[in-house]
Amino acid sequence: MATTATIGQGMPEAAARVGIGEMAPDERPRERLRLRGPAALSNAELLAILLNTGLPGEPVTALAERLLRDHGGLPGLMRLDVVDLAAIRGVGAAKAAKLKAGLELAVRVAVQGPERPQITSPDDVVNLVGVEMASLDQEQLRAVLLDTKHRVLAIRTIYQGTANQAQVRLAEVFREAIRHGAVALVAVHNHPSGDPSPSAADVALTAELERAGQLLGIDVLDHLVVGQGRHASLRRLGLGFATGR
Repeated sequence: MATTATIGQGMPEAAARVGIGEMAPDERPRERLRLRGPAALSNAELLAILLNTGLPGEPVTALAERLLRDHGGLPGLMRLDVVDLAAIRGVGAAKAAKLKAGLELAVRVAVQGPERPQITSPDDVVNLVGVEMASLDQEQLRAVLLDTKHRVLAIRTIYQGTANQAQVRLAEVFREAIRHGAVALVAVHNHPSGDPSPSAADVALTAELERAGQLLGIDVLDHLVVGQGRHASLRRLGLGFATGR
């Protein structure tokens, strides 16, 4: 015979959940957003609106605070995929999908809005994606796609490999560039070891990227390797590039 889990004095678990609707009016993030605007809300309150419900004994705002605290704030949550998010206590598949969608929209607004970031140096790229990529357990290659003024059109993950090797198909890199109408790009990948020193394979990939870019009319500005707190620019090091700047 099926049983129902109870909390406290025989209260069913579903009834013990504390959602936004059950909070005092002046504590409800949605009401605060309506009255004061989103800028007045903390990250936890904005996150609570997406989560909507908490757990027995853990209101939704407390759940949001725990997620931010345990996973390194918003940047940490952005690094988690949907499966990882869904596995967190109090989240589940539906909430994970909402969180991932909301965070992805924020990223797209950042790179597609009228004030899109402009890349003028390797440091600009590192500031954009370096912190996140340095924390990855697997090697990953991304392409930062740029317009004629070197403003960011999109950032696309091209490949994710093992902890020490990524086999890249050049066609994938330039397919994304062509699809977004990019005239230039910066390739970025991480070394999970934390040491950003370029390998012989990194230098060879750089040379292949530059040659392919020349054929397609897409300028490969640089290839960056990101490590723990450090990065290397193959352009600055004079590795792999036949043309100077």
